[in-house]
Amino acid sequence: MVDRSNGDFPVAIHGLSFAQPHAPESLIGKYKLPIEGAVNIGLLHTSLAGAPGHDLYAPCSLADLQATGFRYWALGHVHKRSVVEGKCAIVMPGMPQGRDINEAGAKSVTLVTVADDRSILIEERVTSIAQFERVSIDATRIDDWRDLVGALGRVIERARDGLESEHLVARVHLTGATPLAWRIRRDLDLLKTEVDDRASMIGACWVERLEVDCKAPGAAAASRDHPISELRRLIDEEVFRSDAYQAEAVDIAEELRTQLPQECRNLLGADEAAFKAAVTELVKEGVEDVLARLHAGAEAREP
Repeated sequence: MVDRSNGDFPVAIHGLSFAQPHAPESLIGKYKLPIEGAVNIGLLHTSLAGAPGHDLYAPCSLADLQATGFRYWALGHVHKRSVVEGKCAIVMPGMPQGRDINEAGAKSVTLVTVADDRSILIEERVTSIAQFERVSIDATRIDDWRDLVGALGRVIERARDGLESEHLVARVHLTGATPLAWRIRRDLDLLKTEVDDRASMIGACWVERLEVDCKAPGAAAASRDHPISELRRLIDEEVFRSDAYQAEAVDIAEELRTQLPQECRNLLGADEAAFKAAVTELVKEGVEDVLARLHAGAEAREP
């Protein structure tokens, strides 16, 4: 119970501590019944029904929480904010600061006030200093390197201007059909340097990574007789479909993962399916980079 002045309604706060680091079962049944006449507030660390990127922890449903008769539940564990208002207010405040691109968007805390009439006022207060955001640009019809750098700068500046937090950390995704597709992949380090310079001039923003999904115009209709086009066909139709190749790629990635610090090993996926999907994407990116360099070498040798 919370000490209150005479005449004020009582407030009861219910919570549980954990004997073990993991709680695979629901803990709702372990809470005491609400105290009659009081505003009952429950504290619980829970993954609710489950959330991507989070371990299952004291799972329960919103209906389970609402059935307790508590006026307000303050939750923790999931890093994405969610709010349910009504007779039983339920708040998962999220987190005060995102840590990487998978925790994009403004982050906040939640101020919850119990008014004199026992109503619940819920207010979000943005606290993140740096805000991670995914930014996309369609490079279709951009055929000049300077124009590309300028377009990237404008896209980043617009993202920066629309920010709720003080600083932007952007992951930029390039798409579209452009004659620069091969050069972008070949000289991605140079493009990153130029974009970093633009970001520094804009101020309070950084480019975390450039992701490339550009194609050369007419690439799908390229002649099968061209050596690089034939190499791509062989990779797509024979190498990628080989069980032996897939197994070798997974073995290599698994060996690399074991050499990472324990806290970084989920970067390639938290389960087997996510791990294999991540390996497949990395292999595809590697193939595109190799073909880009081969294409650039072939162009340099042409008279």
